[in-house]
Amino acid sequence: MNLIQKTDPRYFEVSSDGLYDRHDYKVISTTGDEVIVDNWQDAAMIWWNKKAFLSHIEVLDKQQQGKGFK
Repeated sequence: MNLIQKTDPRYFEVSSDGLYDRHDYKVISTTGDEVIVDNWQDAAMIWWNKKAFLSHIEVLDKQQQGKGFK
């Protein structure tokens, strides 16, 4: 079995073991459809299960919950 080389665009390396709880993630398909999830684990699961149909993932800042009335 050959491993994916670091030069391969499919190569992924974890940059942090901490929770990515300050971001939402927009997973975008090659047809322009998109889904927004609130945690990295869901975004990564979608990516690895459907990567042949996906374009990219955008990292979105979570909206801050302000005090007071909206």
